[in-house]
Amino acid sequence: MKHILATFSFVLFIFSYNTSDKRIVSTEIIETPLDTIQIVEEVQPYITKNFILGKFDYRKDSTFVKVSSKHSTKSVHLQNEVYTAFLEMLDSASKVGIELKIISGTRNFEEQKAIWERKWKTYQNLKPLERTLKILEYSSMPSSSRHHWGTDIDLNSLNNSYFNSGKGLNEYQWLTTHANDFGFYQVYTEKNKDRTGYNLEKWHWSYLPLASKYLEFYNTRIINDDINGFNGFEQAEKVMIIKNYVNGISKKARGYK
Repeated sequence: MKHILATFSFVLFIFSYNTSDKRIVSTEIIETPLDTIQIVEEVQPYITKNFILGKFDYRKDSTFVKVSSKHSTKSVHLQNEVYTAFLEMLDSASKVGIELKIISGTRNFEEQKAIWERKWKTYQNLKPLERTLKILEYSSMPSSSRHHWGTDIDLNSLNNSYFNSGKGLNEYQWLTTHANDFGFYQVYTEKNKDRTGYNLEKWHWSYLPLASKYLEFYNTRIINDDINGFNGFEQAEKVMIIKNYVNGISKKARGYK
């Protein structure tokens, strides 16, 4: 936010909404201190539970944009700010011969549900709790995925082994050294006593300038009862989905402000 210190006699608030009536896209405060008019831009959007839970259509949301096919391997959408930051990171990486391709971006509740229920059927020979834990090695329950927010991207490969040698290793080393400069953090590092939940994902990078705000909202407004509407949702409380998975991110990412 641009802060303006002035004595004023009149204040006008202007709110702009997106077409899905999900969030306030922007807010302008027009002040008239003495004989001048100054504008303060509020950059923090209003967040709703439906947005955090992925229950909206990002394709019809004006705060989201479709990623160019030059930068992705399939149809991908991201929040405008996230895509802009990615392009800046891509430009920097390209200058030293590092190629970055987005292979997954925003997924809403219905898309995450399709992934979850496909795997739920695949592991039908397991008991419900075992089945849930197996899926949660790499896939989120619907309503608990960071991919709902349009802030998280999967890059180049969905196999950790790809990043262990050759071209993939060079890409991963560049990301771990430089991605933070553009706001992107690896949230699923090696697990330890502080990093719980999903397995290591070297490909998953989260844009924390926005995602950290959404996680804060999640922790103050979302409870286990909000996570429902798909096969196995009853297991959410048993696996402590919010504590161990939603909040099971790297220490560095948790400490971002």
